[in-house]
Amino acid sequence: MERNILGYKCQKCGELHYPNHYRCKKCGHTEWRKMDVVFETYPMPKNGKLLTYTHLYALPPDFEMIKLTLGIVELENGQRITGQLKIEEPKTGMKVKGKVEVVRKDGYNTRHGMVFYAD
Repeated sequence: MERNILGYKCQKCGELHYPNHYRCKKCGHTEWRKMDVVFETYPMPKNGKLLTYTHLYALPPDFEMIKLTLGIVELENGQRITGQLKIEEPKTGMKVKGKVEVVRKDGYNTRHGMVFYAD
């Protein structure tokens, strides 16, 4: 089963959001704050362009890696998302493909997130 990162759609104007916001960035609609309102979700695209990146070397001791590379990617729909990069030599502006994968294990718990690869 393929996993997806979900975006959210404003019920009033249709503006797409990621991550979820309590107030629509476009029209200011707040109706989805009520517990009985179910807002519409949609799967985020997984391909895009790398805008910027950074290498992290001072990770907490429970990480199973020495270095972690994170990037901000502008997806095909214009939304931006932060994810791990599995790219040897990333370059800003390069095309990337994303997959939802395990990004961290904490005991018996696994955390999923977006991981990007060179396209």
